[in-house]
Amino acid sequence: MKPILAIDTSSAWCSVALSIDPSTEGVLERHELLGPGASQHLLPWITELLQHEGITLRDLDAIAVGIGPGAFTGVRLGVAVVQGLALASYLPVAPVASLDAIAAIAINHPLIQAMDASKHQLTVAIDARMGEVYWANYSVMKAAQAGSNNTVLPERLGEIQLSKPEDVQIGMSECVFGSAVTQYPGHFEEYLPSSRLDGTLGVSASGVLRSAKAMLAKGQLIAVDQLEPLYVRNKVALTSAERSAK
Repeated sequence: MKPILAIDTSSAWCSVALSIDPSTEGVLERHELLGPGASQHLLPWITELLQHEGITLRDLDAIAVGIGPGAFTGVRLGVAVVQGLALASYLPVAPVASLDAIAAIAINHPLIQAMDASKHQLTVAIDARMGEVYWANYSVMKAAQAGSNNTVLPERLGEIQLSKPEDVQIGMSECVFGSAVTQYPGHFEEYLPSSRLDGTLGVSASGVLRSAKAMLAKGQLIAVDQLEPLYVRNKVALTSAERSAK
């Protein structure tokens, strides 16, 4: 397996990661809080990581990108950059939803690793602004094989949802991760103790990369001309009141 390049600009963080040994978890990563400045740093960071390993885009197996949901401009930036890079280098693409990337990192969180049972459920919820959150529930199965990576990637249970915080259906989840925990702590503490909540865990290129490896193994990569952002909120220009009135 060749290296995979992953990027994410769907949040205020600019994030680029490169698998340096695809058979292990070895990763080179740049991940910084830049806000609008991501557009100035994204391509130089990609060049920096590739040059560090002495490779070019043609040496990759694929390029992975966080497709949202998230900040409208950031999602468009990431998708546009990957479209250009993948088209020029004839590479397939791994489109990774933001919440899936967070879940891929959450499975190694101490809260999950400390649990004894072989199967768990967690919720990822991120702030969608306008008094709403994007959320999804995930099933996590701990790996049974000795010496394996403790867990396999989580399985999303249904589609990513957009709702008011009070309408998030945590169900059987034992933990909640994502920025919505920090934005709306009172709601989630009605269901779980604060020790089972982590609002600091966000989307990153390393999470996108972890998801992309699984997609590559399952033959789920796509051609670059099929790459599209995932908005969930279809009417991105309307306020929540305007959308409720429709």
